[in-house]
Amino acid sequence: MQFNQAASSMEVEKVTSKPVSGSAVFVSKPKFESLKAHEISEGQVQFRKISVPPHRFTPLKKTWMEIYTPIYDTMKIDIRMNVKTRKVELKTRSDTPDVSHLQKSADFVHAFMLGFDVVDAVALLRMDELYVDSFEIKDVKTLRGEHLSRAIGRLSGKGGKTKFAIENATKTRIVIADSKIHILGSFTNIKVARDSLCSLILGSPAGKVYSKLRAVSARIAERF
Repeated sequence: MQFNQAASSMEVEKVTSKPVSGSAVFVSKPKFESLKAHEISEGQVQFRKISVPPHRFTPLKKTWMEIYTPIYDTMKIDIRMNVKTRKVELKTRSDTPDVSHLQKSADFVHAFMLGFDVVDAVALLRMDELYVDSFEIKDVKTLRGEHLSRAIGRLSGKGGKTKFAIENATKTRIVIADSKIHILGSFTNIKVARDSLCSLILGSPAGKVYSKLRAVSARIAERF
């Protein structure tokens, strides 16, 4: 009798040890290494060419090593100056970690050609949410002759005071090249800076623009 009880208990143990049908079996996800730039493009080298305006050729020669070092050492992108075609040429290498580094480097060089300092433009390599926005005064209002000159004067202010105030309030960098205006910053900050500049072009006094700028800047600071 005891033998039969022991046998039945063993049978129960055997039944419970079997895997339950229909239970989910979890398999670990395969881990693949990220593809490098030359692997994404099937081994083909990718190029970018940026034209050098005549008035930026001398500044480029003076600050060449400041531009060359972060692109070659940090971004792992080959860079050279083609003197014949007057273009800065960029290309990927076999050890380029990410294909986006090529476009970032091209944006950095392009920002320098527009007139931004290397110290400001190098932020394009380090941060993803920065970009350059450009527009002309005639896009806002058609001005000619002395009216255009006075509008450019209102944008800069005495000794660049107005431009610096907008830059500091919106955390952007502004380049005023004749009737063209270039703004470097994040999307929200560029919009605020552009609205202030457009108000000045349309004839608003600087004091009114300052007060509106302070209110908008405070609102942005509270939001973030």
